[in-house]
Amino acid sequence: MWMWRGPGPLPKATVVRIPEGATIASAAKVLADADAIRSATWFRGLAGKLGSRDPIRAGEFRIPARASAATILDTLQHGRPALKLVTIAEGLPSVIVHDKLMATTALTGQVPVPPEGSVLPDSYAYQAGESRLTVVRRMQKAMDKALADEWAARGPSLAVTTPQQALILAAIVEKETGVASERAMVAGVYSNRLKLGMPLQADPTVIYPITQGRPLGRRILESELHAKNGYNTYAEAGLPKGPICNPGRASINAVLHPAVTRALYFVANGQGGHIFADTLAEHDANVKKWYAIRHARGEM
Repeated sequence: MWMWRGPGPLPKATVVRIPEGATIASAAKVLADADAIRSATWFRGLAGKLGSRDPIRAGEFRIPARASAATILDTLQHGRPALKLVTIAEGLPSVIVHDKLMATTALTGQVPVPPEGSVLPDSYAYQAGESRLTVVRRMQKAMDKALADEWAARGPSLAVTTPQQALILAAIVEKETGVASERAMVAGVYSNRLKLGMPLQADPTVIYPITQGRPLGRRILESELHAKNGYNTYAEAGLPKGPICNPGRASINAVLHPAVTRALYFVANGQGGHIFADTLAEHDANVKKWYAIRHARGEM
């Protein structure tokens, strides 16, 4: 009994990873390799005589220094595995979400690329050994709830008439500005254009069908501005046929509570934000200022 409940050989606390479907025998080998127990055979034998018959859980477990064999077995059977986080940034396209999940080696199994716009950007806790499909479903459930909540609290007189339309427009807003304070204003400009039947003319919608949201790495070609593919908002008025990224909740909120503005145009201001204009003449003047900034930087 003392050997089972007395201090173990582990000199300092460590984390062990127990794979899905592990048995006492396979877990004992992991523990022996980590020097948490004296031997796999010894542990397996005493566990069968003195331990619980409950199954071993999968995941990563922190084993304290000098933990007894009895404590270790109880931890693997009844303890809560250590949680890890995977973070999905606002505006990531689904192909990069997929890349990130596949590169997270503590997750298991294959998963298809999620439908664009179906994942809510956030940080998600997971256990080592958990399946990628389970994590994706958790992300999608979060998006479904966020979209439903935001739609239920939407403002009046919107340019979008369904939650899916709101998601599509939010994805454009997400890609068009990284400045949080501008989201409602950008949403206001696009809402005005939709109501007037004007093309949205959003560059990210030109890029999306070419790269599925990955960086283009070059300037947009003139021919690409005229391509009719269901996404390009230069070639066709109205919303694209689907989202071009996974927008965050703030962008969805902006679309459903857009700024009240007469602005129809915006262009970069050289400092990370934009200058907005009500008329084409004002916009053309702002574009000239932006070109001058780019010339001064040697970008043109």
